[in-house]
Amino acid sequence: MHLDSVPRGLIAGLLGLLLAITAYSQWPGPTEGPAVQSGKQVLFLASDFRNGGVAGVYRSFERAARLVGWKVRVLDGRGDAAELLRITEQALQEAPDGVVLGGFGEALLGGPPALFKQRDIPLVGWHAGDKPGPNQWLFSNVTTDPLVVADMAAELVTRDGRGGVVIFSDDQFAIANAKAERMAERIAACPTCRVLSVENLPISRVSKDMAERVKQLQQRFGPAWTHTLAINDVYFDHINLPLAQLGRKDIRHISAGDGSAKALGRIHSGLSQQIATIAEPLGAHGWQLVDELNRAFAGEPHSGYVAQPLLITTEVLRESETITIELDTSYEDAYLRLWRPD
Repeated sequence: MHLDSVPRGLIAGLLGLLLAITAYSQWPGPTEGPAVQSGKQVLFLASDFRNGGVAGVYRSFERAARLVGWKVRVLDGRGDAAELLRITEQALQEAPDGVVLGGFGEALLGGPPALFKQRDIPLVGWHAGDKPGPNQWLFSNVTTDPLVVADMAAELVTRDGRGGVVIFSDDQFAIANAKAERMAERIAACPTCRVLSVENLPISRVSKDMAERVKQLQQRFGPAWTHTLAINDVYFDHINLPLAQLGRKDIRHISAGDGSAKALGRIHSGLSQQIATIAEPLGAHGWQLVDELNRAFAGEPHSGYVAQPLLITTEVLRESETITIELDTSYEDAYLRLWRPD
């Protein structure tokens, strides 16, 4: 894939995003907000640390929280709905100052979100809903716009003017449903493209079930299957071997999130069937989670900031010195100036 074959609008967006990564000459995030509210205890509830996005944003969140003097604990739901409910109930019992829902939404939890609100414990989410900003239970949901992410991923298929597409999703999560539905709409709008199937495969079961699912898809669609879209890079951690065993090294994969280290390595090599990921700025998101919680603690409104997703291709990665999307961490200085104005 060469940049000269990418539509002008996509090139313009890519260049803008690269500028945002490599040199925050003008910080695009919040420039006003409360000073740090010290001495807080925060629980991070992770949907599943096997998800590279969740793990990456937690590492960044933990670093920022400890720099401002907060105590942080993490509980891992291991991708199991019952375990997510259990750790949420544990969080209620521990009654921390604030809670982060990392990679899952309140829809999985039934009554507990209302109990957090009754006890004046603010909830901030990362990928905890189908859009950024606040909702009934969340003070704020930190995410890029999932519809923009889905559009960027689907456009890499539709610009070819043809394709039979399989879409992998996990219908437990609102953000996954939003991405999958939007990608399916965009592919269906292409006259010479076709959505072959939207496959619900829980992220927690990808390593166990992908080989059999690939075999079934090949039996159903054969050579009509030319592209794969997925709501997370983890699907492509496990798809290449079963495809190779079936002689299907021709299928191209594009992920609508999150820019995991494994995915970046594959894409950088130029040898993988995964040709792109629409990455989340995980480092900046971790710091934004701290900022949103700090605003909640101070009784001030959410920031309203929505970071832009990053189109990552082989060409983009090979232009950088390291295989990472974190080419610049000036957001750290920007947030520290916000939290410590003196």
